Amino acid sequence: MEILGVKFAPLNIPLERRLQTLAAAIWTFVTPFGNFWGYLITVYLIFYTETLRYFLLLYFLWMYYDWDTCHSGGRSEMWTRMARNNAFWRYFCNYFPLKLVKTVDLDPKKSYLFIGVPHGILSIGIFGSFGTDILNCKKLFPGLEIRPITLDQHFKTPIFREYPYSLGTCASSLKSIKYLLSTPPKNPYTGRITVLVVGGASESMESKPGTYRIIIKRRKGFVKLALKYGTALVPVFSFGETDLYNQIYSPEGSTFRRIQNYIRNLIGLAPVVFSGRGFFQYSFGLIPKRLPVTVVVGSPIELPKIAEPTIEQINEYHEKFMKSLVELFETQKYNYIKNAENITLEL
Repeated sequence: MEILGVKFAPLNIPLERRLQTLAAAIWTFVTPFGNFWGYLITVYLIFYTETLRYFLLLYFLWMYYDWDTCHSGGRSEMWTRMARNNAFWRYFCNYFPLKLVKTVDLDPKKSYLFIGVPHGILSIGIFGSFGTDILNCKKLFPGLEIRPITLDQHFKTPIFREYPYSLGTCASSLKSIKYLLSTPPKNPYTGRITVLVVGGASESMESKPGTYRIIIKRRKGFVKLALKYGTALVPVFSFGETDLYNQIYSPEGSTFRRIQNYIRNLIGLAPVVFSGRGFFQYSFGLIPKRLPVTVVVGSPIELPKIAEPTIEQINEYHEKFMKSLVELFETQKYNYIKNAENITLEL
């Protein structure tokens, strides 16, 4: 039913789909705005409660003790097992639905650096694939501990920090990534996958339905780190990620883009103006659109271990990675993209 250009959802939608939409809505209001909610709840507990404020002081002591965990491998599976695999995440992943596909088996005794593109608005495909166990990432890659990387600031926010910790994520700091690439995992794992979305906030501003524009030519730090520790690079592509939201797009050089870049440099987050759908209508809102996202894991690129790689060596393997990424996109796009023959990967 459509009224004044707004397309409303039917009243007779099955409960299963309603619960899926609810899960997507909750995720949207918690995850992107979690730092705000964390500080808001903290202020409320300090100034407007009598007893709970003292528990908060104890929590601050725990934060101090636990401050460096996000830089040293994250929480153990004892903390994350139930949080990563429950009904909520099942509803969330089935909403789109999300799907994780591997193209080759990985050696469980090695270390891998998964490079995920495109970022999209909220990196939903990468989040659902590796931040939860619903898509069976641990069964697809047996023996490998999986550690997604997220913003460092999430681990500094009271209360909210427990959320990314519970999903097994680690901070996007140099210290954290060096630790993950250089330190062997604990039993029962024999290898590790570190998942990094290199495009970040800049790439989210390029997200537009029907296009795949990624920022990777200038991003070479991940290659330097992979060479330093002899870690294999693996291209990972999220087909459908950029279709989940519309946004007010401004090209580079425009006044609005300059304002966005200024705010991004100031706070580390991209101030994108985006729209998906609402709970009872499909025309606008913060909930992502119900469209499929398929995350495809490509073949690993083996790198030598070079303690101090030269610029030439970094450029050489960066070129190899980009070539492998384009090859993955071109060979897989016909399986997951409509009108694939007219869509190219813009680097």
